[in-house]
Amino acid sequence: MSRIGKKPVPVPAAVTATVDGQTVKMKGAKGELSFTLPEELKIEKTADGIEVSMREDTKKARSMWGMSRTMVQNLITGVTDGYTHTLEIHGVGFKASMKGKDKLTLSVGYSHDVEHTIPAGVEVKVGGAKQELVTVSGIDKQLVGQVAADIRASRKPEPYQGKGVRFRGEYVYRKEGKKK
Repeated sequence: MSRIGKKPVPVPAAVTATVDGQTVKMKGAKGELSFTLPEELKIEKTADGIEVSMREDTKKARSMWGMSRTMVQNLITGVTDGYTHTLEIHGVGFKASMKGKDKLTLSVGYSHDVEHTIPAGVEVKVGGAKQELVTVSGIDKQLVGQVAADIRASRKPEPYQGKGVRFRGEYVYRKEGKKK
């Protein structure tokens, strides 16, 4: 039995939760999100909050139970607080800039600039003294994480000099160069 799935998801007073069949919708100060549960699970709104349970005790239902409960919790966190990822750009001459509100341009050591189109629902800001900090924020946890991962993938940090794009707080294992 899932220890995570058994717990009801508490709904704060500032959030409006609506359960319609297999779909749950959350509306809060930052926006509105929805999630559709798999058919093996059932969802209901109670006095304790939102409860996710299995229709039948099958392997597939058990494997999705805890994940679905966490997805509902992520909706509540998204519409109340939102999600943020901060990326750092390390390297001489490496920098980021915004073109309008939907284009991020990275100058990360290639012969050309790398451009990223920012999807709707995600906000990207460039800051720092040398424009080396990129902040990705939004209400959808999956979308914010995917955009941040795509930006990092444009130039992953390399182990010899540490140049590249990395998440704030990420440790890059450094290797020693070759000796004479």
